[in-house]
Formats: sequence, C-alpha cells, structure tokens
Amino acid sequence: MAGGGQTEEDGDDIGAIMDMVGHGAVSASRVLASTPADTKNKALMAAASTLRENAETLIAENKIDMEAGRAKELSAALMDRLELNADRIEGMAKGLEAIAALADPVGEVITSWEQPSGLKIERVRMPLGVIGVIYESRPNVTADAGALCLKAGNACILRGGSESFRSSRAILSCLHKGLSEAGLPTACIQMVPTTDRAAVGKMLTMTDSIDVIVPRGGQSLTERVMRESRVPTFQHLVGLCHTYIHKDADADKARRVALNAKMRRTGICGAMETLLVDKDVVNSVLPPILDDFIAAECEVRGDDAVQSLNEKVVPAKNEDWDAEYLDAIVSVKVVDGVSQAIAHINTHGSEHTDAIITEDSEVAERFMNGLSSAIVMHNASTQFADGGEFGMGAEIGIATGKMHARGPVGVEQLTTFKYKVRGDGTTRP
Repeated sequence: MAGGGQTEEDGDDIGAIMDMVGHGAVSASRVLASTPADTKNKALMAAASTLRENAETLIAENKIDMEAGRAKELSAALMDRLELNADRIEGMAKGLEAIAALADPVGEVITSWEQPSGLKIERVRMPLGVIGVIYESRPNVTADAGALCLKAGNACILRGGSESFRSSRAILSCLHKGLSEAGLPTACIQMVPTTDRAAVGKMLTMTDSIDVIVPRGGQSLTERVMRESRVPTFQHLVGLCHTYIHKDADADKARRVALNAKMRRTGICGAMETLLVDKDVVNSVLPPILDDFIAAECEVRGDDAVQSLNEKVVPAKNEDWDAEYLDAIVSVKVVDGVSQAIAHINTHGSEHTDAIITEDSEVAERFMNGLSSAIVMHNASTQFADGGEFGMGAEIGIATGKMHARGPVGVEQLTTFKYKVRGDGTTRP
C-alpha cells in the first residue's frame, strides 16, 4: 500500500524521471479536461474510503518518518506538521468528501453577453492543465492538493518534503485506488518518486509540461521557487499574520481570539505572529492576555511598555517585527491608534492574514480597507485563514500575490477561462 506505484530512485537520471512524470501528467490532463463531475467525485469518495480503511498502514509509515525527523532534530513545529494520527486521517477523508460535494467549476459560465454583430459570447471556466505543488513537512497536503487539482480538472505533480516521503507515498496509494475505481489514469495525481533535491530544480524548468507551480512551505522554499522558476507561480512567501486590539475591543473577545490565533496551532501559516495593542487599553486588556500566553508556554517578546506589564516578557528586537516564528513565540507591540496599526502591518506584514478586534464597525472597515492583505478579518482568529473554513473544501495554499489567485487557493482558483463565441454564418464587415 505504501508504494503507490512509485519508488524512490535517487540513483537514476533525475531529468529522465521528471520528463516521464511530466509526459504522463500532460496526457492525464487531457483526459481530465473532459471528465464528467460524477467520475471525478467517484474517485474522491473512493479515495476517502481507502484512507479510512488503511489508517493503520498510514500511521505505521508515518511513524518511520517521525523517527527520522526526531533523528534529524526537526523543530517542534515541523514535527507537529509531519505527524499523522487517526483524527488527522479522518480529517483528510472528510476533506476529500467536502471537495467532492463542491460544485464542479469546469464548464461554469462566468458571464455571457451578445454583441450587435449577433455574436453570442460566454466566458467559461476551464482547467489550468498540469499543476506542480512543492511543499514541506505536512503529508496531508498530498491529499488536499491532489483532490483539489482533480476536482478542477487538472493533473498534478506533487513534490513533498523528504521528511514526509513515506507518509505522502502511502496517501498517494489511497488516491490512486480512488482514481482506478473511477476508471481514471493514476497519472492524474503523481508524486515525484525521489527525494533528490535536484528534482525541484527540474520541476521549475518544465515549461512544456507544467502550467503553474504552487509552493507551500517555509520562506527558503518559497523564495527559491520565486527566484528560480521559469514556470508561472502562485506567490506565497510567508504568513506573518497580525492581530490588532483596538481601544473599543471587547476585552473577553480580545483575550479569546489572541490566544487562539497564536496557540491553536503555532506551525500553520495562519498563526498570529505579532499582536498589536492600542495604548488606551494596554493596561486593562493586555495583562490577562500575557498571562494566557505564558501559561501556555508561549515566549512573549515585547516593547518597553509590554515588558513593564510582566517580568516574564523578554525584550523584542527589531527583527522580531519581521519574524514568522511558526512556533510558540509571539511579539507584542503597543500602537497609538488604528492608523499606526495599519502602518506597522503594511511595513512589516506579508499580505497574508491580518485581524482587528473592535466593537466599532467603522474602524473595522477602515482597518480592512487600509490593508492590502489577501485576507482581512474583524473579531475573528487568524487561524481561520484556511480554505476549508471558508467553505472551499480545502485549499492548496494562501496566495499573497496579486495576479490570478489571491487568498485561499481552492477549486475555482485552479481554473482559468476561455471564451466561447457563437455566430450564424457571421462575418466581420
């Protein structure tokens, strides 16, 4: 079950291996472009059932990856991302079912109109073609990315991190079982069959077979992809997320949201990294929040005003305002009103997800309109920056660029469009 029809072949020629994978993906994408929704949904539902049936196998393969991760002394955040357990496998299965339940975007008429010439024109969604997804520790991305690409009519080539190779390969086997049961080629969802890092470099040059690259991982990975790729990419550099507590915030809401935004899962891109607090309420609202962080074993790095409130707060350095910790560390800064909060976020943020806590709806609108972040929130935890929580079934990542896709990349964002033009012997004068 673990092999998925692919094996690790580091000794073979990487270019030849990747060319073979690319050719298979292009062929499969042509099949998928006209595959009915029912067939794609059948594959997803069968894959979900197979995940559940093979939970013990998945956990056993994951344990080998976890042991290797401990030997490599991976950080606690990376180990958390890497781990598979019964709940996370069930979450993957439910994610596939949720994607199957989504409306099929392929063939959707986005808009239509008629010209004075008599031409009838429709703008219609169509698949992108072949999507390359490069990601790190989280093996569940294998299921999410494969399913989303399939639903949107795309073939995909997945390259997970070497630390999750066995786990991802076992998940791929379940996806392949679903494809086979639906009568679809297993090349619809492929995984790079080697941990050799040269495969990533090759993927970034495969303009003849890959239509778009989606990087999902740490800053070093995404920066490399943005720097080296000859294939168009969905930009996602870092998730430097902020929460701003305004002077008219409800103290209880602020306390609940701040702790959840930081500590629910510290290793995800939607985790809050910097908390901004209005100077007018710093003495009343912030102390219990600091207590919550410290009780949860979260290191707090603060400016002078924050340090004066709790002796366990350590001094923040300039680089802390630009840090994506992905760990139980938070930087806290006092600001003088919403304008200063907006200025700080626009200077130090990554245009991922930023939130305001306030009961003043006009200030909330000013805050959300003043930021160019892909996701802006009012009275909600930044941990909701997730396609599943947006009702999109799942997402491949959060795009922070301004071209094509922005925010959660779900099935609609994995399509482009064409124009269907109909006439009746119509000629141009």
